[in-house]
Amino acid sequence: MAISLILGILIGAVLGLTGAGGGILAVPALVFGMGWTMQQAAPVALIAVAAGAAIGAFEGLRRKLVRYKAALLMAAVGMTITPFGFRVAQLMPQRWLSAGFALVMLVVAVRLIRKGSAGENEQAQKVGCINPDTGRFSWNAPTAALLAGIGAVTGFMTGLLGVGGGFVIVPMLRRFTDVTMHGIVATSLLVIAIVGSSGVLTALLHGALVSPQVSALFAAATIVGMVTGRALARHLSERHVQAGFAVILVLVACGLLVKSALA
Repeated sequence: MAISLILGILIGAVLGLTGAGGGILAVPALVFGMGWTMQQAAPVALIAVAAGAAIGAFEGLRRKLVRYKAALLMAAVGMTITPFGFRVAQLMPQRWLSAGFALVMLVVAVRLIRKGSAGENEQAQKVGCINPDTGRFSWNAPTAALLAGIGAVTGFMTGLLGVGGGFVIVPMLRRFTDVTMHGIVATSLLVIAIVGSSGVLTALLHGALVSPQVSALFAAATIVGMVTGRALARHLSERHVQAGFAVILVLVACGLLVKSALA
C-alpha cells in the first residue's frame, strides 16, 4: 500500500507539472513498482489518471477554458474505439506490448526535446480556427474530421496502453488549431477524464481484476500529487520541466525495453 501511495504522489506531481502528458508514466510506474503486467496496471492507472484529469477539467470549465463541443466530439469517438485497443492489448504478448509502450515514450521524449531546442516547425496549416467574432470554433468538415481523428487515436491508445492520451491531444491541437495553450490543456483534460473512465469500464466488462482499495489509494495520491505539481509549476521554467520530463521518459522507456528483452 505504501508503494502505491508513493507512486501515486509522484505520478500526480508529474501530471501537474507537465499539464496533460504526465499520465503516460502511470502504467510503467505500476509495472516496476508493483511488479504487475501492463494488462494489470492499465485499469488502475486509468482510474488515477481519469480522476486527476477530472479535477483539472472542472477547474478549466470553471474558468471557461474548455472547448466543450470539441472535447465531447473527441471523447465520443474515443469511447467507441477504446474497446478495440483493449482487445488488441489482451491479444499481444507482454514483451511486445512493453516494447511498443517504450517506443511511444521515446517518440514523446524526442518531440519534447525538439520542442525545447526550437527545432520543431509549428507553422503547420491551421485546420481548426477560432471565430474572432464568437470566440468559438468555426465548424466545418475538416475541423470535425481533425477532432474525430484525434479522438480515435486517443481512444485506441487508451485501450491499448492504459494512458490518458494527452500526449496525442495536446500536440495535435497545438499544431493544427489556434486554441490557446491553456484552452488546449483544459480541453485535453476533459477528453482524458471521459475516455479514461470509459477505458476503465471496458476493462471491467472484459473481466479485468482491479483492487478497489489499491485503486482508490493510488487515485487519491495522484490527485494530491497533481495539486502539488500544479503549485510547483508556477515557480519552474516550462523549458526545464519539459527537459526533465523527457529525460524521465527516456530512462523509463529504456527500462521497459530491457524488461521486454529479458522476458
